[in-house]
Amino acid sequence: MTQRSLVESLPADIRSWIDQALVEGNFSGYQALEELLRAKGYEISKSAIHRYGQAFERRLGALKLATEQARAITEAAPDDEDAVSQALVRLYQERTFDLLLKMEIDPKISFASLGQAIAQISGTSTTLKRYQSEVRAKTKAVARDAEHIARQGGLSAEAAASIRQAILGIPS
Repeated sequence: MTQRSLVESLPADIRSWIDQALVEGNFSGYQALEELLRAKGYEISKSAIHRYGQAFERRLGALKLATEQARAITEAAPDDEDAVSQALVRLYQERTFDLLLKMEIDPKISFASLGQAIAQISGTSTTLKRYQSEVRAKTKAVARDAEHIARQGGLSAEAAASIRQAILGIPS
């Protein structure tokens, strides 16, 4: 079993400060960080800070890449019904379930944190479904109102129905 990083064992505010310093310093200046930490009363070598910095830089790079890819996907294929979020929620639920099955084998997985993850994803799923339901209801109301206004304005029933279908995304 690998030993936990000394940097990860630091208090959250110090770790946050290190993260910010690494980003601002473009993941360099480890000697200076070692000296600054020593001045704050923490004895951590530049090598330990460098190992932590490399892992942090990889995570940050992966997050940036994922964000850029998600932005490109949403621009190329808008998702008004939020199918991508639904898929992500289901994927996360599946992975969490897999972890739950492995818990008897892997004692490193915390049951409490897994429970929190399940609660969060369930809440996200519920919120997403509520939002989708509200959007559908509003869209139907707008379509109904548009059809009514069109009929009052003298459009034929067929033309008004076409407007309603266009708003609802129903092919004619």
